[in-house]
Order: sequence, then C-alpha cells, then structure tokens
Amino acid sequence: MTKDPARCIPILASLDIAETLTFYRDQLGFAGEAWGDYALVRRDEMELHFWLAKDRIHPEHTACYIRGGQVPALFEEFSARNVPGLTAFEVKPWNMLEFAILDPHGNLLRFGCAPQEVGNGA
Repeated sequence: MTKDPARCIPILASLDIAETLTFYRDQLGFAGEAWGDYALVRRDEMELHFWLAKDRIHPEHTACYIRGGQVPALFEEFSARNVPGLTAFEVKPWNMLEFAILDPHGNLLRFGCAPQEVGNGA
C-alpha cells in the first residue's frame, strides 16, 4: 500500500473568495489561503478548495460530506461558536448521525458518522 494514497478533495464555488476564507477561518477553524480566484482551506485531515463563481446557482447546488470520528467534537465546537445555520445533530433515516451547515454562498457541508462510532450518539 502506498504511503500517500489518492484522496478526493471537493472544489466548491465561492461568490467572494475573501468572504469564504473569513467564514471558514473564523467560524469553522480552518486555515486557508488564496491565489487570485482560487482558494483552499485546511483543518486537520480536511481540505476544501474553492473557485470564484459569478452565479449563485453554482454554490447553491453543491455539497460536501465530511465523515469520521471527529464529527461529534466538531458539532460541539461549532455549537459553542454559534455557527450560523448549524442544524441539529441527529440520526438520519440512512442511519448516519449528522449535522449540516450552509456556508455564506450556499454550499452545503454535511458532517456525519455512524452512530456506533460514538457510542450512544450525540
């Protein structure tokens, strides 16, 4: 097995790169940087890229799923920060414990883990 496996990294639309960087840094705890009309943010093993879009239809029709054992702690952190639009952390019909956030431009970030990964749930 390779020491550097291939990963999938979503490239989401941004209507304002500076606003995107500010939201992900100040609200969600990511570090990021931009090069003209392209940006990336990172936090632990999470990485998201952004391209500058001119039409709101692009971010409002895209999403990213973030999965893993860190998700319950992220929910607690985002709750304490009063992140706007944070949904409840609950088991969905597809048996995933999830919460979601819409970023300022409409990208859906859905965070989830299997309920058995966190014991009795959130």
